[in-house]
Amino acid sequence: MLSVLIPVFNYDIRSLVTTVHKQLVASSTPFEIICIDDCSKTHFSTLNSEVQQLSNITYSIAHQNKGRVATRQELAKSAAYDWLLFLDADVMPKPDNFIEQYIGHLGSKYKAIYGGITYENTKPDSNFMLRWTYGKAKEELSANYRNSNTYKSLVSANFLIQKSIFTEHNVKIRQKGYGYDNYFGTLLKANTTPVLHIDNAVYHLGLESNTIYLNKIEAAVNTLLKLNEQGQLNDTDNSLLNTFKRLKIWKVNYFFSWLYKAFYNQFKNNLLGDRPRIFIIQCYKLSYICYQDLNS
Repeated sequence: MLSVLIPVFNYDIRSLVTTVHKQLVASSTPFEIICIDDCSKTHFSTLNSEVQQLSNITYSIAHQNKGRVATRQELAKSAAYDWLLFLDADVMPKPDNFIEQYIGHLGSKYKAIYGGITYENTKPDSNFMLRWTYGKAKEELSANYRNSNTYKSLVSANFLIQKSIFTEHNVKIRQKGYGYDNYFGTLLKANTTPVLHIDNAVYHLGLESNTIYLNKIEAAVNTLLKLNEQGQLNDTDNSLLNTFKRLKIWKVNYFFSWLYKAFYNQFKNNLLGDRPRIFIIQCYKLSYICYQDLNS
């Protein structure tokens, strides 16, 4: 028995829901698909309401935007079954047996199963290269690699989890914002929740523009800093935060803060251009976190 939960905001989910629904019906497993629209534009909510024509689907629209964390909590509370499959609205299952692979893990000793994420090999338009470049290099990871450091690479766009585990931890995230996946992973690690990574990826199709994604990178860094200051990430596996902590101990954070100010324009020219480099992305994030820490 499986509850598929999809938080929606300004994205057409009809193809995703149709694909997942077809696989669920073929599996003969009791299921439901619940979609909560987080106050999208009317154009999208009108299109997405068509999914209600399929069986076992609930589609509702929030009266105000609550953010992804709160929407996921509401989805979980609405779920009738004990196993929850969370899918972002802008993904598409890669394998034809996507649902079947997850069903095979229902009732296993693992309480959370992460399927992973992938990106199309064809390069997108230059205005979307930053998100695609970062995703291909840092998020498109095999299950073997992810299992080698279980709590480090938890991509929330595609994961199966027990309802009780999710609601217990997700409710601890009380603020809207971008970049809380690291905190959720830290909570799972702190409670030694059994987590398994499998090769059951979804394509990430809804690439943000270079400017929007750079803003999200900065927002995620700010979230990391805030959680770190609150003592919420003391046992995190996040590479950026752990590197930042070492730089502070060595007093090298002042140099990286200077680097951010001195090379800000050069960084942005590369990141917003048609050939963003992973090295530059990493330098930007590290210098930005040092700068924000000293100047916020």
